[in-house]
Amino acid sequence: MMEWLSEMWGGGTAAVEPATLRDAARLAQLHAASFHRGWSESEFEAMLTERHTLVHRLRVGRKIIGFAASRMAADEAEILSVAIAGTHRGRGYSHNLLLTHLGHLAGRGVRSVFLEVEEHNQPARRLYERAGFAIAGRRERYYHREGGKELNAVLMRRDLS
Repeated sequence: MMEWLSEMWGGGTAAVEPATLRDAARLAQLHAASFHRGWSESEFEAMLTERHTLVHRLRVGRKIIGFAASRMAADEAEILSVAIAGTHRGRGYSHNLLLTHLGHLAGRGVRSVFLEVEEHNQPARRLYERAGFAIAGRRERYYHREGGKELNAVLMRRDLS
């Protein structure tokens, strides 16, 4: 568990810790509020029981305000999702959550981490670039939205070793 004081945010102590099955409903709420197609509570329950999936929750006081989820294979991992409650964005929480999550991946022998992000999602791209990720490729029409709209994804990579 990692804790840091967030006095400047007025939110008390923030902690990054392993998510549990009891967190599934809250994680699903956060995901649905952050992404076009949210994951269900049962999808989170399944993810939290998988051996090769790592999910951390971000808690301020007693409230879960964010999470990071990755899937590991051999010495690589893919970040599946990072989300922070809208009312807590822009305060540095996501950066600390992501760096802590990456540290835990490294501790499990992960050497390279990948992710996809919508190419025009500048806040997310800045977060990942600040955390040491670099563009490794592009996926045309990767995201599909209602009305047939298709958006490109940028593939990003960071080495942990």
